[in-house]
Amino acid sequence: MAVSIDKVYQKVLALANKKQRGYITPQEFNLFADHAQMDIFEQYFYDVEQFGRRPNNQTDLYDITNLTKHKLDAFKRTSSIQTNDDLTSIPDFYRLGEVYFERSNWSGITNIEDPLRGFTVVEELDQNEFIASQAGPLTRATSKRPIYWIADNKIKFIPRPASSSGRYLARYIVKPQKPNWTYLISGSKNALYNPSATDHQDFELHSSEENNLVLKILQLAGIAIKDLQLTGVAGQEEAKGIQQEKQ
Repeated sequence: MAVSIDKVYQKVLALANKKQRGYITPQEFNLFADHAQMDIFEQYFYDVEQFGRRPNNQTDLYDITNLTKHKLDAFKRTSSIQTNDDLTSIPDFYRLGEVYFERSNWSGITNIEDPLRGFTVVEELDQNEFIASQAGPLTRATSKRPIYWIADNKIKFIPRPASSSGRYLARYIVKPQKPNWTYLISGSKNALYNPSATDHQDFELHSSEENNLVLKILQLAGIAIKDLQLTGVAGQEEAKGIQQEKQ
């Protein structure tokens, strides 16, 4: 469930104006909103790695690693990919995940998690490792042990399958869309929320991130309007939340 951009904006305005600390324009808010969303999004990958090293709790509901992975689920995609495809040409591409080879005698990708059901995991090597691996008959890439490497954002596969033998599939993560609080200007020159605009965009993060978005935007707003107290309050609240997560 996405986070309403208007709800976040109204909370930010209410807290920023509580003591006449300054008005945050829609243009400023949209810039802060994009920055805040990407900060939280990028933190997911760090959290998965950090918390993944800790023993899991008995219940998945309280397992931070699983919760964070669940938040990333909305950004996962799977698609066919060809050798020499430019990864940056994939719309909103952010990070490459697992790569598989699907043999042609299995259709669909319903069992992509199970390499025994028609799918083989493709191993990633760097260029130097690739050259070394091809020198020995036991390490050379085959249809049963395909490999890939990335150079200049282009992915390359060995072996290159014929169209009748199968295809490569990549699981990857896309970036969230830029949030955009859209508005109309009224006769009094006030900005009125316009959710019907074609470029309107809510936050794409998990609904549990609403408060984190508010706090991060307040931090950025505090810097913009040179209110260190506002920045400090938001920072303290954010640090408190992080500390609670790590306990």
